[in-house]
Amino acid sequence: MLSERRRPLLYALGCMVVVWLLAWGGYSLAQHTRVTAEQVRAYLRATDLSRLSGPARAEALRTLAAMLNALSLEERRAARLDREWPRWFAVMTESERSQFMDATLPTGFHQMLAAFEQMPATKRQQTIDNAVRRLKRAREQDPGTEAAEAADAPTNAPPVLTAEQRQQVAAIGLKAYYSESSAQTKAELAPLLEELQRVMESGAILHGH
Repeated sequence: MLSERRRPLLYALGCMVVVWLLAWGGYSLAQHTRVTAEQVRAYLRATDLSRLSGPARAEALRTLAAMLNALSLEERRAARLDREWPRWFAVMTESERSQFMDATLPTGFHQMLAAFEQMPATKRQQTIDNAVRRLKRAREQDPGTEAAEAADAPTNAPPVLTAEQRQQVAAIGLKAYYSESSAQTKAELAPLLEELQRVMESGAILHGH
């Protein structure tokens, strides 16, 4: 009788252990092995977040965040071009989007925001235009994206700010614009923000490349 009473408890405990081991294993793999943009793309395509819930869903998001954080800015851009990003963001809750964005901010992001604030408005707009141009070029050159367009599949096209939005960012500053945006908008702007950081860190703004 005692054994029968303990059986559900032991079963639940066993499930918890399995989930914990999977979580630790996925996170550890992302942290200690060289992650590539192609691996992130494969993970996005192989994992259907809409079918997950509870610990499994949280673990899927943590694993993706850890994989993204293991990439260089160059690799992050390549990974961001995958058409699966909109599918993931579409099924995330606002809280999940916010947590994911906070967890995946690239190193030096806040320093980039501070540096952007110190620029004059004309230089800010030049930097944004440069970043948008580079993202467009990267998307056009990415074979995966071209294949998706050929198949009329939705793509994760780099968001292009309207002329009015660019002027707003240039006028009020990126930090204010970012802080006032919703988690959904931040997620959509992530590729552009990362490209802005690449532009500023590489000094490409000085050459207009």
